Amino acid sequence: MNSPSKPLRAIITGASSGIGKATALAFAKAGINLALVSRSQDKLEAVVSAVSQVGVEAKAYTLDLSNLEAIEAKMGAIAADFGEIDILVNNAGIGYTNTLSETPLADWQKVLDLNLTSVFQCVLGVLPAMRDRGRGVIINVASLAARNPFPSWGAYSVSKAGLVAFSKALAAEERAHGIRVITISPGAVNTPLWDTETVQADLNRKAMLTPESVASSILHAALLSEQAVVEEITLMPSAGAL
Repeated sequence: MNSPSKPLRAIITGASSGIGKATALAFAKAGINLALVSRSQDKLEAVVSAVSQVGVEAKAYTLDLSNLEAIEAKMGAIAADFGEIDILVNNAGIGYTNTLSETPLADWQKVLDLNLTSVFQCVLGVLPAMRDRGRGVIINVASLAARNPFPSWGAYSVSKAGLVAFSKALAAEERAHGIRVITISPGAVNTPLWDTETVQADLNRKAMLTPESVASSILHAALLSEQAVVEEITLMPSAGAL
């Protein structure tokens, strides 16, 4: 995408832990400079320190993606501060379990806001500059649950299915502008998501994908030549759906 004399620059959301952190480390080892975004400044700074030791430029940006109205402008400001963004990885999101019949409207809206609408706003923050340059890669982290709904994961499944549809529509609209859009849908991944208050599930975490295995697929997709794109990746644990 760029000449070797000009390292690629990426924004990764949800970069303080899990898939986002693993992707930051994988990108750093590939020589990609990183603008890392999360709610937790302390955790972000630890990741910035780790990737900086690899020898790339990295900077932490605190952003609460639940504040939808502020996202577009703040993402634009991050890009303006850090420099031309070649790659956007939309990884941040929330896990949520509850039967649909018992899901409060406020919870439903929160899941859709964080897993779908915030991605829409993040994209709008970087899209104009990518269009101006006629190139860019946008990678959205969805889930196997987008296509294989599981009981008690209804709101989450709907949010991730919406993200897949959003990615396809975005890809169709932006292809002519040289922008490639990729969706990666992993099966269960052993991340802190399983320890959050909004997720009640007892699965064998040793049988799950590691964040590093997902990160390697994200890196591979991001570094394809401009003449190629893998628009969808489904990444399963070798043990199958858990």
